[in-house]
Amino acid sequence: MQPVLETIQQYINLDQELISGAVVLIKIAVIAVMAYLVLRLGYVAIDKIFTEREGRLTLAPAKLKTLRSLIKSIYRYFIFFIFIIMILRELDIDYTPILASAGILGLAVGFGAQSLVSDIISGFFFILEGQMSVGDYITAGSYTGIVEEIGLRTTRLRDFTGEQHIIPNGKIEVVTNHTTGTMRAIVDVDVDYGEDLERVEQVLVQLGEELGQRFSEIKEGPLVLGVVDLADSGITVRMVADTEPMQQWKIEREMRKAIKERFDQENIEIPFPRRVIYQRQELGSPRDGEEE
Repeated sequence: MQPVLETIQQYINLDQELISGAVVLIKIAVIAVMAYLVLRLGYVAIDKIFTEREGRLTLAPAKLKTLRSLIKSIYRYFIFFIFIIMILRELDIDYTPILASAGILGLAVGFGAQSLVSDIISGFFFILEGQMSVGDYITAGSYTGIVEEIGLRTTRLRDFTGEQHIIPNGKIEVVTNHTTGTMRAIVDVDVDYGEDLERVEQVLVQLGEELGQRFSEIKEGPLVLGVVDLADSGITVRMVADTEPMQQWKIEREMRKAIKERFDQENIEIPFPRRVIYQRQELGSPRDGEEE
């Protein structure tokens, strides 16, 4: 009788352990869901706060986007830290010694994670010095694209092909910002050596005045700089125009299209490569049409 009671007691203890484990797993799942909901609600609140104050603050819209991105990044790390603490508590792991030794642990980690510290410090200086903002078109090292997010540790760029580049802030040594001030559209056009250069420049000057009135993105010009190269098959004339940021490529395309159409109207020839083939006649060999 005693062995039977012991067996029953073991099954009861096993069931209690399984129930306790299931309860812990359910609590962890609930905490994870709550953490996700709190994170999303926090994002919504941050967006709402910045939207309501967008016209009241003296900061530029790009700076506000950057600051909002940074606050979201800090908030995300905070929620993740609270989530870990709550999980440790549910698993009956005493996290007090971990918090008490945070200073020593941080010092030890600092020696082994210098790159992490460098990334965080660089991220703060990017925002403090205004080197780049969310929405700017920049070149950072070998990557070029539009800044989507500046976080505590990384910066996210989206290039024109749609690929996203995640760059550690500490790895960014030089930033080239293509959206500060006016940009310059540069178009080089070749004309035949037989064309009258004064007439060509007059046609381009007149065309530049028309384009300047036609496109509001053009801030100054287009201006004809003159001859910049004497190529093998033609003479290169350069036109430039100052445009709004991110609009220089559109203006370059429109300028090339307008130049081609105007040159066709004015019968100005755009040169193309020519090749002359010389066939040497060997001494003593029969000419074409002759028999040996």
